[in-house]
Amino acid sequence: MNTLKIMIAALCLSLGLAFAQNVGEDVEKTAKDTGHATKTAAKKTGHAVKHAAKKTAAATDKAADKTGDATEDAAKKTGHAVKKGAKKTGHAIKKGADKTEDAVK
Repeated sequence: MNTLKIMIAALCLSLGLAFAQNVGEDVEKTAKDTGHATKTAAKKTGHAVKHAAKKTAAATDKAADKTGDATEDAAKKTGHAVKKGAKKTGHAIKKGADKTEDAVK
C-alpha cells in the first residue's frame, strides 16, 4: 500500500513538473511574440512620424514662401504709397514756400 502511495505521489509531482515546463514555454513564446509585435509597431510608428515630419516641413516651406511673397508685395505697395505721399507733400511745401516768398517781396 505504501508503494502505491509513493507511486501516486511521484506521478502527481511529475505531472506538476511537466505542467510547469509547459507554462514556462508558453510564457517564453508569449514574451517573444510580444517583443516582436512591439518592435514592428515601433518601426511603423517611427515611419509615420518621419513621414509626417517631412510633410510638415514641406508645408512650412510653402507657407514661408507665400508669406515672403505677400510681405514683399505689401512692402512694394507701401513704398509706392510713401513715395506718392512724399511727392505730394514736397509739392505742397514748395507751393507754400513760393507763396511766402511772394508775400515777403
